[in-house]
Amino acid sequence: MHYKSLREFIERLEAEGELVRIAEPVSPLLEIAEVTDRVSKSPDGGKALLFENVEGSAMPVLINAFGSWRRIRLALGVADLESIAREIERYLKIAPPATLMDKAKLLPMLLQASKFPPKAVSAKQASCQEVVMTGDDVDLGRIPIIQCWPQDAGRFITFPIVINRSLDRSIRNVGLYRMQVFDKTTTAMHWHIHKDGAHFFHEYRKENRRMEVAVAIGADPATCYAASAPLPYGIDEFLLAGFIRKHPVPLVKCKTVDLEVPAHAEIVLEGYIDPAVMRLEGPFGDHTGYYSQDGDYPVFHVTAVTHRKDPVYLTTIVGIPPQEDFYLGKATERIFLPLLRTQLPEVVDMNMPLEGVFHNCVIISLNKRYPMQARRLMSALWGLGQMSFVKTIITVDAEVDV
Repeated sequence: MHYKSLREFIERLEAEGELVRIAEPVSPLLEIAEVTDRVSKSPDGGKALLFENVEGSAMPVLINAFGSWRRIRLALGVADLESIAREIERYLKIAPPATLMDKAKLLPMLLQASKFPPKAVSAKQASCQEVVMTGDDVDLGRIPIIQCWPQDAGRFITFPIVINRSLDRSIRNVGLYRMQVFDKTTTAMHWHIHKDGAHFFHEYRKENRRMEVAVAIGADPATCYAASAPLPYGIDEFLLAGFIRKHPVPLVKCKTVDLEVPAHAEIVLEGYIDPAVMRLEGPFGDHTGYYSQDGDYPVFHVTAVTHRKDPVYLTTIVGIPPQEDFYLGKATERIFLPLLRTQLPEVVDMNMPLEGVFHNCVIISLNKRYPMQARRLMSALWGLGQMSFVKTIITVDAEVDV
């Protein structure tokens, strides 16, 4: 099943008994996070929570939406996460057709693949632009942005789908980067140095040019997941979302910047980053149980806020697992295993255990064929994007169930 929007996913969660509505008034400062932290650590991840009466805002807050095995499977529309991996493997193993019959056999897969790329839609078809605010009407204070932990530097947008393009506009980047709110029109943009967003930012900085950025909050669940995925450089995250949905992600052009955003997102922030402006961001309570250090990061200047009528604010908390980011991470572990095998074919299986807090520990089973192969494998893994953060790699023989 694919969901056109976050609204449809909320309806499905409620129908499946996976959503709890909370009508009592709550504060976005620490209280929502405290309740969610307890719920997320209950058996099976608890329930998704919809806080309908948040102090200081007319918008309800949805949190823990992906925070269980059942909900992550519902979000991605599968009964088994391995099924996505198997389908990716099918496409990776396509051989060039040698005969007319081979071409005919490929036709159904090619027709299906034609549905994966995103498609452009008009503003009239885009529910994310039902309400448009620019100029003095822009005020991030209207959004119930939460503070998670007592020593956080302030409120953080924790589930933003950040969209930008390379300087030559040939490559689009979509990623999840936390955003500390400074005032009603500015936030930090927390780009890790190894991320594509940071790479593009340095291109603009070198040329002393403003970088246009758009932020979608509360897109359909496949798009939310795809934004978190560690795709190879140059691969469009909206393409992955289309692959998972089996339908293209509809995109609409922004009102004040030359970028496209998911047409049915709940909220969209448009704006720019001035490469000459940096500001101290953090500290921020992280999933290790410690606060990440503060540092200087680019400043995002908001030029427009657009949203659906009666929008829902999707957010998450980051803390000691299990939280919902654990389940998003486990989905990535399963879905991206076939891609890992294309680079390291000796890999049989992998496990990033909860106790390792994502990238601190990885257990790999491999088909060992020669001495020192495990050491070579470890060195290769440490050279792969997110894997560069891994502190401990444990390798075992192929017959060990990791």
